[in-house]
Amino acid sequence: MALVLSNLTLGYDRHPAVHHLDLTIEDGALVAIVGPNGAGKTTLLKGIAGLLKPMGGSLSVPQDQRIAYLSQRVELDTAFPITVEDFVSMGLWREIGPLGRIGRERWQRVREALSRLGIDALAKRSIGTLSGGELRRALFARLALQDADILLLDEPLTAVDAASEAVLLATLHEWHGAGKTILTVLHDLPAVRKHFPLTALFSRRLIAFGPTETVLSDDNLARARNAPIAFDDHAPVCDHDHHGSHHGQDAA
Repeated sequence: MALVLSNLTLGYDRHPAVHHLDLTIEDGALVAIVGPNGAGKTTLLKGIAGLLKPMGGSLSVPQDQRIAYLSQRVELDTAFPITVEDFVSMGLWREIGPLGRIGRERWQRVREALSRLGIDALAKRSIGTLSGGELRRALFARLALQDADILLLDEPLTAVDAASEAVLLATLHEWHGAGKTILTVLHDLPAVRKHFPLTALFSRRLIAFGPTETVLSDDNLARARNAPIAFDDHAPVCDHDHHGSHHGQDAA
């Protein structure tokens, strides 16, 4: 089972944010998505999550695979009186529906998720009082309860403290060990090199995909930095360059 992008173009209005992507990600892969600002990394995750319709090409996700998406920006009404445990329990929504009740067994699962992320002591706190790192831990706990097969995480380590970063990375490895497919947008290249066996390097197109140390070569990073990323309203429609295709773990 694999996630397959075939000549995929995603964008907004007539502007492609990422274009002509050929990429195959095997089931159970742990992949870092890296590239300069404006390279289309968030757009790619939104496309895989089904939040953006392809402008061209195709995206194939196994029908029996459930997807969970954690966006970069989490909008919370801090005035809304919801506790951390209630916020985390929202991860059970797909399982119980909007009117379902959370029984004793499910509340135990909520408590276990809080404990694994190290925030069980915060269960009764208002979600609006959490620090950045504590909020990310709560989001990961909620994500754990969704029990999805494919996890799409957009910059989950941004603005978190060192202790929370260590907990979140350990949780990613735990999920990976359980066989989940994980795509994570990151800017911290040392963390990518240390924790992610595979990397996809983007700059509105795929620069390279494969083993992290191979992909994050000086040459590939320079190509990503130097690639044009600004929209051009007068640019012609581009044709697919099959020489830029990348499948499996082949790296440019």
